[in-house]
Amino acid sequence: MRFASLGSGSKGNATLIEWRNTCVMVDCGFSIKETTSRLAKLGKQPQDLSAILVTHEHSDHWKGVMPLANKFGIKVYLTAGCLKSRDLKDPVTDFQIIDSHTEFQLGDLRVTPVPVPHDAREPVQYLFNSLDHKLGVLTDIGSLTPHVEAQYDSCDGLLVEANHDLDMLAMGPYPAFLKDRVSGQWGHLNNQQTARLLAAVDQSRIQQLVIGHISDKNNSLDKVRDAVEQVYTGKGNLHYACQQEGFDWLELV
Repeated sequence: MRFASLGSGSKGNATLIEWRNTCVMVDCGFSIKETTSRLAKLGKQPQDLSAILVTHEHSDHWKGVMPLANKFGIKVYLTAGCLKSRDLKDPVTDFQIIDSHTEFQLGDLRVTPVPVPHDAREPVQYLFNSLDHKLGVLTDIGSLTPHVEAQYDSCDGLLVEANHDLDMLAMGPYPAFLKDRVSGQWGHLNNQQTARLLAAVDQSRIQQLVIGHISDKNNSLDKVRDAVEQVYTGKGNLHYACQQEGFDWLELV
């Protein structure tokens, strides 16, 4: 089982998960041209995708979903709330509505949606299971819940956001309403919240830990590292995703 990112941040997100003959993309916040180019760097093309899974409707996750799906005939999995939020007229996209509380099989992968607090309509994040491994993708969540902590416990691979530093956000260029949104219960995790999540879960099985969705205006890599590396006691590799490059394929063995 392996996973990679085309880019991680407020300007666009897309994550690939592959096992056996199944390769899925979580979100697509890039144009067709940009997505195709970034896929090529990972040795993939749109025709290789088994499906696109959507977490929520914000443009940095949704922008390229329908254009890519329509052009290449890719099925899109999303919640009913997410689909209704787009108010689409006669969509041609092949949508598959999922229950945000029910796992499902997608090719070789077992997929578990996880409802999260975020300022979108029925947002979810995802867990992926092969026969031997559990991979968690957890970005765009404003606060930690017992359910989230329980679901993301004992992962072999984990991509989790550390979006902002509270002091940098407070002193940064965002208007007051946007600062309140980002730091609120329905916004994004700050560095300390991410550290609390890592301290709360069993890290013993982690082979690959990736910190992503790091704000380029309200955070710094040094601040993220300071928060995360104080609590990460696992023996697995620790990586930091970026907006432009995402991260290359990481293996779970």
